[in-house]
Amino acid sequence: MTIDHDGDTPVYRQIAAIIAERIESGDLQPRRRIPSESDLVQEYGVARETARRAVAYLREQGLVYTVPQRGTFVKPSEGDVE
Repeated sequence: MTIDHDGDTPVYRQIAAIIAERIESGDLQPRRRIPSESDLVQEYGVARETARRAVAYLREQGLVYTVPQRGTFVKPSEGDVE
């Protein structure tokens, strides 16, 4: 998917939507790392703060969790067994 830098939806929300779709489709599995902020900066040509806001938005939505010094991971669903 491409980012519409001139669209009505903020870029960080567009990036978050792309990652959320990848989670929903199963492309990004529970407990697996999502692309790093650096990866998002490179892939979408955005500022680090934009990438950071996208990840923070996903965290607020309950889709991912962050482990300091390790990365950000897809949150397992409620019924997901370890």
